[in-house]
Amino acid sequence: MMTATSTRAQEFRDQLSRRVLVADGAMGTMLYSRGVFINRCFDELNLSQPDLVRQIHQEYVKAGAEILETNTFGASRPRLGAFGVSEKLRDINRAGVRLAREAAKDGPFVAGAVGPLGVRIEPLGPTSFAEARAAFREQIDALLEAGVDLLILETFGNLDELREAVTAAREAAGSEMAIIAQVTIDDFGHLPGGTDPETFTREMDSWPVDVIGLNCSVGPKATLETIERMLQVSSKPLSAMPNAGLPMRIEGRNIYLCSPEYMAQYARRLLWAGVKVIGGCCGTTPEHIKLIRSETRSLQPLQRKLTITVEEPQAKAHALTPVAMAAKSKLGAKLAENKFVAFVEILPPRGIDASREIDGARRCGEHGIDCINVPDGPRASARMSAQVTCQLIQQQAGIEAVNHFCCRDRNILGIQSELLGAHAAGVRNLICITGDPPRMGSYPDATAVFDVDAIGLVNIVRNLNHGLDIGGNPMGSQTALLIGVGANPGALNMDEEIRRFEWKVEAGAEYVVTQPVFDLDDLEKFLKRIERVKIPVICGIWPLTSYRNAEFMVNELRVPVPEEFMERMRRVDNAEKAREEGVAIAREMVTRVRGMVQGVQLSAPFGRYQMALDVAEAIGPR
Repeated sequence: MMTATSTRAQEFRDQLSRRVLVADGAMGTMLYSRGVFINRCFDELNLSQPDLVRQIHQEYVKAGAEILETNTFGASRPRLGAFGVSEKLRDINRAGVRLAREAAKDGPFVAGAVGPLGVRIEPLGPTSFAEARAAFREQIDALLEAGVDLLILETFGNLDELREAVTAAREAAGSEMAIIAQVTIDDFGHLPGGTDPETFTREMDSWPVDVIGLNCSVGPKATLETIERMLQVSSKPLSAMPNAGLPMRIEGRNIYLCSPEYMAQYARRLLWAGVKVIGGCCGTTPEHIKLIRSETRSLQPLQRKLTITVEEPQAKAHALTPVAMAAKSKLGAKLAENKFVAFVEILPPRGIDASREIDGARRCGEHGIDCINVPDGPRASARMSAQVTCQLIQQQAGIEAVNHFCCRDRNILGIQSELLGAHAAGVRNLICITGDPPRMGSYPDATAVFDVDAIGLVNIVRNLNHGLDIGGNPMGSQTALLIGVGANPGALNMDEEIRRFEWKVEAGAEYVVTQPVFDLDDLEKFLKRIERVKIPVICGIWPLTSYRNAEFMVNELRVPVPEEFMERMRRVDNAEKAREEGVAIAREMVTRVRGMVQGVQLSAPFGRYQMALDVAEAIGPR
């Protein structure tokens, strides 16, 4: 019979296999900020100031942490002995687990934190491997006795010492306990002794642990660069819990200067790279974790919420036969007939006057553009409803619109209501997207919903097309919505991108629109990997407006731009010539992708619709 602890360990593994988990941030930093002197034994506070420790755990829970580390990093006999409290080892560790459990209740996983012993082990010191293993075993036994859900062995700079900790953990807990093993690195990604990432990753990859990764270290930039190297040689899930940069000594206190926003930007890049457990170490606070959690929700919302939408219409006796793709809309008919299509992207207005957007859409129709693609709150901005903008364009400009539908701002009830309304209003073309997190926009404190991500949204639309509501119940009628999705041929973690894309198709996607593409090699590799998935691909084309715009693409949107194009934009010496060069590059891309995809989506940067129309001339006869 499985114990409660082993059951939670299995639950952790199950969750890890499906999604990203967010760990908490620093405990020591928070205690220090509350007036605890740096020369105190922070672990002993579990006994002398339990309310303070519990309160910090509760703040991390409120911020969205899904893994709480016990305040026991230094609660081994050698470290406690330095403060003269080694006889309290068992009580300190048990209290650490109890306080985290009281804060977590039935929510976050409670992870027993174990750090290095603080002594030199052989061959460089007097402590033998056996003695080190025994010291780790003593602390781990106490943590297990108190009922931790998993163990985190962290901030190790010596692989031999970490190996002994892993061995002690497995001897004490057996194979059922989940274990995360993490090392600390320098600016170049090396261990303190000089071991490079590829070498230490291969060794850790061979150990009986569930997750390997990095924590503490020098900050998020070096962590990201090293994680990207580790991913090339590891078969295990990776974790990343960086410091908030390096501390500065200000008025006698160590202050970490990486803001929550800066950490969140790197969290997004770490998630793109493929980490499965993410959190923070020294200098990180609940505010950092709150924004990191927001990033994970925007990219991969909670799977437990997705399950309420994943219904199999085929198994429902009352499911209706969906409307054929060609009958859903003019766009659907063209895609079904394998005709080459062209979209132009037009953003909704910031106010109530959509006349400029309608006029731009009308001009696009006159130049042979098939559809106007309307983003939904792009980069977390507050604009007119995308659905209403689509209605106005269709009614007043006489051209069909494609409605970006974003999960960020709606729960599943609102999603169903708006989808039904879109169909009734004649807006039949969709692109289902997860959406940008609020912190990217002008209202970073706005609440994000993210009940589902793009995959869950596609499932909802598919159900409605079968005449079923979100619960799989017959509605008595059905929608005829054309289901589009997004994909990024230049994604850092292409395996993850392909996996999610295939899930979207399995859920019911009928066509895909890519992120802007500049590197033809990336597009060719992407198309090769999805060639067995027979849905139309619409390639995103963005005419660059300046060298700075190209840098933004590379550094902020993570869209690869070949050095050849960067150099061409760098050489132009005024804004008008820069726009002309950007159009020329985009026209070249249209010509090159013409025979590879079934359409292009042309962006009109900063509302310059003529730039998109100039690019469209390269499409030629259709």
